[in-house]
Amino acid sequence: MPIPKDPIILLSYANTKLRDEFHSLDELCASLGQDKSELSEKLAAVGYHYDESKNQFV
Repeated sequence: MPIPKDPIILLSYANTKLRDEFHSLDELCASLGQDKSELSEKLAAVGYHYDESKNQFV
């Protein structure tokens, strides 16, 4: 399944996956075949950054 293109929907999708299925952003990106920096840049563009201690984009 491709990841959502809309950044706000992508935020919800990524955070749900991180909460329910993956222990790190690296694991999530590897599973989805996504570049970690590209995903982070898309969410940074709408004001969200990955918080490793929370394992969420905040």
